[in-house]
Amino acid sequence: MKVAASSLRKGNVVDIDGKLYVILTAENIHPGKGTPVSQFDMRRISDGVKVSERYRTTEQLERAFVDERDYDFLYQDGEGFHFMNPENYDQVAVPESVVGDAAVYLQDGMRVMLLLHEGVPLSIELPQRVTLEITDTEPSVKGQTASGSYKPAVLANGVRTMVPTYLTVGAKIVVMTADGSYVERAKDN
Repeated sequence: MKVAASSLRKGNVVDIDGKLYVILTAENIHPGKGTPVSQFDMRRISDGVKVSERYRTTEQLERAFVDERDYDFLYQDGEGFHFMNPENYDQVAVPESVVGDAAVYLQDGMRVMLLLHEGVPLSIELPQRVTLEITDTEPSVKGQTASGSYKPAVLANGVRTMVPTYLTVGAKIVVMTADGSYVERAKDN
């Protein structure tokens, strides 16, 4: 199916010269003068090579048909990351190269969206937010409130982020999976 370059987003799969590419980043650039362009960082699915391409926003690209399904994360071993389809209990092993940076956010039983092309996993979409515990941060100083100042913290998955000064070790917080940024203190269930 042909689509305009400007409509493509992260995670989409395109067919360029008979080879499939998954889009890692997509940016539409509108210079003050000249033609608007779409800049893509892509990974060739066949061999994992990363490429950067630029197209005019009106150029038509072939979008490959992919199957998007919910899967539950089970475990990781030498073969990769294992996921199960909650509808029919089919399991699929996804290589580490496909999971990439998303690996640090995977938690037991987490529901993710896998994009498959003819049964081959192409990319993974995590939930936008996850709840994690702070394992290391500076102690809070008496009198500091949520006045907008932040301090560095290390989360249970090893990711470093900036959190409000009043949070301490053991606090559970919600972070964005896209960039690991702090959103809010987790609500107690």
